[in-house]
Amino acid sequence: MMAADTTLPRHCEVAGSVAGSAEEVFDFLDDPARLTAHMSRSSWTMGGGRMVLELDAGAGRRVGSVMTLSGHAFGLALDLQEIVIERDAPRRKVWHTTGAPRLWVIAQYRLGFEIDPQTDGSRVCVFIDYALPMTGMGRWLGLLFGSGYAKWCTRRMLDDAREHFARHPGDLQAAR
Repeated sequence: MMAADTTLPRHCEVAGSVAGSAEEVFDFLDDPARLTAHMSRSSWTMGGGRMVLELDAGAGRRVGSVMTLSGHAFGLALDLQEIVIERDAPRRKVWHTTGAPRLWVIAQYRLGFEIDPQTDGSRVCVFIDYALPMTGMGRWLGLLFGSGYAKWCTRRMLDDAREHFARHPGDLQAAR
């Protein structure tokens, strides 16, 4: 179990097995384009909206690398900037929001994953520490949906990795 960030009052995590080596799973989860793919196309979970990902020269794969997401969900404008603060391949990666993200159900957050090698794959723990919006409609939306969003987000990352390696075992190693 991950230790919660004490500066962010809420914590959610999910853990499970993935049928890929720690190196393969880290490579998959280290790619911001893969992690945000479900938000880059219009869907009911995005309320018909979508997000656009912009990466700096580090492509979200180096400490200090900046990632920007902007777009709409449920007709509401969203934008945020994240920065990678830890990257210990193939074991751990953490990033967090910077500035004042324009989000509606959570506010600032710290998101990451840890990978432990196992004989038949990897054990992955995905976690998020977050705050709720403090004022206005965001406060009410956060109280209603913040916990559910955190669970959905962490579960989605784990499930995406599980599904990828169930369909494409060894795929990332073969491509190198």
